[in-house]
Amino acid sequence: MNYPEIEKLIEIIDILRSPNGCKWDREQTHDTLKRNMLEEAYEAVDAINDNDAKHLKEELGDVLLQVVLHAQISKEAGEFNIEDVAKTLNEKLIHRHPHVFGDVKVQNTQEILDNWEKLKKEEKPHRKSIMDGISKAQSALMSAQKISKKAVSVGFEWPDEQELMKCVMSEFEEFKNAKTQDEKEDEFGDILFAVVNLARWNKIDAEQALLRANKKFMARFRTMEELATKDLNKYTLEEWDTLWKQAKKRLEDKV
Repeated sequence: MNYPEIEKLIEIIDILRSPNGCKWDREQTHDTLKRNMLEEAYEAVDAINDNDAKHLKEELGDVLLQVVLHAQISKEAGEFNIEDVAKTLNEKLIHRHPHVFGDVKVQNTQEILDNWEKLKKEEKPHRKSIMDGISKAQSALMSAQKISKKAVSVGFEWPDEQELMKCVMSEFEEFKNAKTQDEKEDEFGDILFAVVNLARWNKIDAEQALLRANKKFMARFRTMEELATKDLNKYTLEEWDTLWKQAKKRLEDKV
């Protein structure tokens, strides 16, 4: 199979980074593009959440642009190129799917995941702790989810959801009893981490759940702005509550 548009993209990036190309593109480094990589990935997730295929196609292109840009920067530094990136990925996918490309037999998805983790450990013998390899660049919420799953994978788990709920509530009590700002910050962090574990226990992606909550709140607040009959800063607490309920009902009626 030929992919002429992919080859054209690589050529375009090469031209943009050349002496006769674009000054902005030439100035970019791995470090300056870090935020772009994260933002483009999140925008692609937004398109997935919105079930918008046209938008997703565009955002995946922006993600691909970041990959090709980083590969071009490394090519210029004599480190690796986009072909090396693809080769490394191909080798990894084949190695971690022995049930497809080899003779390993699996019965279910869990066995596939168990094999994946086993092979991953074999590939990275330098990692001594189960906590090694967790990205430092991802959001704190996503990190908490990964840390929690890592701990559980070796048996560090609550016996049941009731005990987990007790832990969550105890963290709120400890927060209430905190005296200093540092203590409050520590205890609040413990609350968030405990709640992330509650999400994991219920097979909920905490990051996606919070994104949904953010989206829902913004939609309701925009509706309140539309329904408001005076400046929002002049509303009393009771009036805010009434406006919130009106906004919530309007949005529910639209569904």
